[in-house]
Amino acid sequence: MKPQWPFWAGIPSNHYMKILTSIPIVCLAAQAAFAAGPALTIYNQNFAVVRDSIRLNLKKGVNEVSYSDATMHLEPDSVVLRDPTGKRALQILEQNYRADPISQALLLNYYEGKTIEFEGQSKEIIRGKIVRSGYVPHQQAFGLYGAEYYQSQMAYASPDSGAGQPIIEVNGKLMFRLPGEPLFPALPDESILKPALTWQLNADQAGPLDAELSYVTGGMRWQADYNLVAPEQGDTLDLVGWVTIDNQTGKSFNRAKIKLMAGDVNKIVGRPRGAFALNDAELSAPAIQPPVTEKAFDEYHLYTLERATTLLDRETKQVEFVQADGIKSRPVYVYDGAKNDYNRYGGWNPESIRDDRDYGTQSNPKVWVMREFMNSRSNHLGMPLPKGRLRFYRRDADGQMEFTGENTIDHTPRDERVRVTTGNAFDLVGERRRTNHHMDNTRKELDESFAIKLRNHKQEAVEIRVVEHLYRWPAWDITDKSAPFLKTDAQTIEFLVPVKPDAEQTVTYTVHYTW
Repeated sequence: MKPQWPFWAGIPSNHYMKILTSIPIVCLAAQAAFAAGPALTIYNQNFAVVRDSIRLNLKKGVNEVSYSDATMHLEPDSVVLRDPTGKRALQILEQNYRADPISQALLLNYYEGKTIEFEGQSKEIIRGKIVRSGYVPHQQAFGLYGAEYYQSQMAYASPDSGAGQPIIEVNGKLMFRLPGEPLFPALPDESILKPALTWQLNADQAGPLDAELSYVTGGMRWQADYNLVAPEQGDTLDLVGWVTIDNQTGKSFNRAKIKLMAGDVNKIVGRPRGAFALNDAELSAPAIQPPVTEKAFDEYHLYTLERATTLLDRETKQVEFVQADGIKSRPVYVYDGAKNDYNRYGGWNPESIRDDRDYGTQSNPKVWVMREFMNSRSNHLGMPLPKGRLRFYRRDADGQMEFTGENTIDHTPRDERVRVTTGNAFDLVGERRRTNHHMDNTRKELDESFAIKLRNHKQEAVEIRVVEHLYRWPAWDITDKSAPFLKTDAQTIEFLVPVKPDAEQTVTYTVHYTW
């Protein structure tokens, strides 16, 4: 089903038109009415797709159309203008995009070589000729043309070059500054007040057309934020998820239909005007159902806000999109006791790590606190969770919520486990000590033993997951151990160690390496 958008009304501006004498052209302005507003698909990778409708009154043949309601960060080569019904043939002969709205510096550039009036500090009128405006153009091309272009432009605009300084002739003398506030007689015909798109369109028949305009823009993003609240006692969580939308596009959107795309969409970055292909599936909109609908879309997930909403320029807006109560969770305590000095050992090769006697002998006393829960329907969730920030709270005896930690999650499908670190346990302490080290390079073998002590100062028993990295060499064998272990990958083992209240538990093991 195609989305139905009403149209907005606008007035043609002479600043956006050029008369072509070689062929007959009818100059038109894009028109629409704001009954329901535009549609946005916002990606959590700092860009969005904007869709709007334009009422065109076309004549058969070549027409010139101007549109000045785009964003400041439009990607020109992403623009799609078409008849959404597919009944009218619409050929774009030429498209032009200008993103240099009029400014004082640009007006000075337009009036170079001419004499204008300036208002001095005492409100006196000073007449001066603009010898050089000091305007340095093409700032938006820096990212497109690379470092060499940027350095060249910066050298041109530097104080040493002088090109960025205005030169004004007043009473036959030259000034390297403005003598006052410039008073311009008029706007030049070619100046624009907002970024503008103009097209030369070849229409196969005359008459009105409700055209659909789509384009990619930077300057907009969204992210998910989750607040999880635990009661005074226990680990059952209540979750409220918010969508935070940030609009820095230079344009406000009135009563926009908003969809949010969650997933890692491949997007070329590093240039301000990247290409982006739109397909017909993305240009259509699903029916909106409360409170927020979610569906799989290609390899990603699409969230549609129930209500049309106004999104002002430079506004941050939050909308609730998920709520769940009674989520079963549990704390996970992890002790990863090897404290390696990355400033010293960063970039070392495996042979150096194997041969350095002191590697891995420093101890980290902190025990991590992690919180985990299943994102499943049986656990009162079971919806794809977009990546975002999880904030954990616990209610105190007086009913107030106290913040207990936060972290971020990646995109999490349904029926997957969520596990995040929220801090370090105050009442749990770890101590890791090497008790033996013997290396025989002739036999190409090494034996190393460790003792890991865990102390629990809590009033309840806990289970601590002890993580040990067998970093000396990939070929290893555990020759002695005080407790069973689980091999989690090629060079990592874990011990699950129960520790009673106000007690200490020790885990020992010996590893034999060969190479």
